[in-house]
Amino acid sequence: MTVALYARRKGWSLDRVIVRLSHSRVHAADCADCETKSGRLDRMDWSLQFDGELNGRERARLLEIAQMCPVHRTLRSEVLITTPQLVERASSSHDPFGR
Repeated sequence: MTVALYARRKGWSLDRVIVRLSHSRVHAADCADCETKSGRLDRMDWSLQFDGELNGRERARLLEIAQMCPVHRTLRSEVLITTPQLVERASSSHDPFGR
């Protein structure tokens, strides 16, 4: 979505974006580029295909933009997932966290 919005704003002829993603679990010890050296790590391999009348410079820029999208940045960062809180009764503000 981020790539399509950027291309539209620039007036580039991007007809379609195809993302291919594969996920696997690898042993951390087998990952030369990883800081973590024990346990298993999630590995995601992905590719992009840009359909449209784009030149090499535009395709390269779209690849850069794809790596700056919010989802990509979240997946590349450390993620802390907290323990869920049990809510006994929903508050009148419809805030599931009871704030």
